[in-house]
Amino acid sequence: MSELPAKWLDVELSEVAEIIRGVTYKREQAADAPQEGFVPVLRATNITGAALTFDGLVYVPTSNVSDEQLLQPGDVVIASSSGSKEIVGKAGAFAGRDFIGSFGAFCTGIRPSPALSAAYFGYYFQTPSYRKSVSELSAGSNINNLKTGDLASQRFPLPSAPEQTRIVEKLEELLSDLDAGVAELKAAQKKLAQYRQSLLKAAVEGALTAEWRQQHPPAETGAQLLQRILTERRARWEAKQLAKFKQQGKTPPKDWQKKYPEPVQPDTSDLPDLPQGWVWASLDALLEQIETGKSFKCDERPPEDHEVGVIKVSAVSWGEFDEQESKTCVDALLIKPELFVKPGDFLFSRANTIELVGACVIAGSISKKVMLSDKILRFVFVDPFVKEWVLAVLRSERGRKQIEYLASGNQDSMRNIGHERIRQIAVPLPTTSEMGKCFEMLNTGLRAAATQSLAIDVSLKQSTAQRQNILRAAFSGQLVPQDPADEPASVLLARIRAERAAHETTKKPRGRPAKELT
Repeated sequence: MSELPAKWLDVELSEVAEIIRGVTYKREQAADAPQEGFVPVLRATNITGAALTFDGLVYVPTSNVSDEQLLQPGDVVIASSSGSKEIVGKAGAFAGRDFIGSFGAFCTGIRPSPALSAAYFGYYFQTPSYRKSVSELSAGSNINNLKTGDLASQRFPLPSAPEQTRIVEKLEELLSDLDAGVAELKAAQKKLAQYRQSLLKAAVEGALTAEWRQQHPPAETGAQLLQRILTERRARWEAKQLAKFKQQGKTPPKDWQKKYPEPVQPDTSDLPDLPQGWVWASLDALLEQIETGKSFKCDERPPEDHEVGVIKVSAVSWGEFDEQESKTCVDALLIKPELFVKPGDFLFSRANTIELVGACVIAGSISKKVMLSDKILRFVFVDPFVKEWVLAVLRSERGRKQIEYLASGNQDSMRNIGHERIRQIAVPLPTTSEMGKCFEMLNTGLRAAATQSLAIDVSLKQSTAQRQNILRAAFSGQLVPQDPADEPASVLLARIRAERAAHETTKKPRGRPAKELT
């Protein structure tokens, strides 16, 4: 922490606040809806980093919750344990809304002294210094876990009570304007996402090229394109089978061609009619094969230039392929060059959350040696021309609905979609000429949206940096002028210690009350 003004103190958090453990309970004790005799409990997902949300609560018996664990206005709840390092340390201040409840065992409560400004105290947990300290702790032996001692020893800059009030007033003035701008940027971001989806919808349903289609009769219909692909699909299978017989030194058996796996037929019973010249095809009909990687023994760190990596599920989302999202394969015997990701590969995430299962990308330039994992599939198309079209279909609302319907697993767990179900996905197939025109129009719209999205991202990053600078100035004594009439923070700290000592003296003894004598 930078040098503080003369009258300020640099104290441990435990000197000015009480650390409160979260509520423990057994899974079978919890309910997901309110009921008599139960108390709502917040979880790490209810912590935004500045405030608290109150949806998706869990309810536990009142007997599991002590009076001390019930939230009070000014309390700060921290995510102290999580599978994600980004979540650990996130804090949310309780503003004292109409909520009587507590927080779970993966969270920790911090209750400030009544002598402190609750707002000043809450802003502290948004400061760069606090976030940096928590990040360093999460990167060490306590990965994904903050112990009570970790929080108790956090350094807290303590000014006088009047200066706390002045700082809060200035922060609210500056940050309210900044937050209003951020809200506008996020609204624009949301509209761009809706625009991209509406553009994809118009493309895969034929509305985007409707006018063009009327003026350009096709030389080859979608049905003819599909038949050409099917003919080539079978020819490739037969060529592979003959090569296999030759390698084994065998004569092809009689009627061996009858073993050809015919592609799955799409179920069109609940699908809409298509524009003239289009046809429904199963994804299976368009694929030569689906390739999958393996489960490898890996170090979580990204691979060095001379090492081979395995891509994580996070490498395949709704943006570009991210080869940096990979871990290092530590078993050289498992390295298989045929599993290396190549430029132009169509990658599909078969296992992830409901929002990301079925996410797909076409890999761009590749600078690392990274292999497919058991959760990332590679689609090999009979005709590479349809690759971009299938990408648009699977990313569209129509594609997403099919994937989410076909994926197995419950809503709260990892979702999975297997090879056989992937093959069932129905793809609307236009003519080749219309597909080409659709690519042109779609890419023009998506490029314009990407440009706007990039500008919004830059503005959001600038707003974040500005917010951090404001908070840094506030908690180093540089945001508002010092008032010589203010008492030193040492006087405030002495008052806090006295209040705490008095509270400890009057605190009721723990345990059950003694039985009355009869």
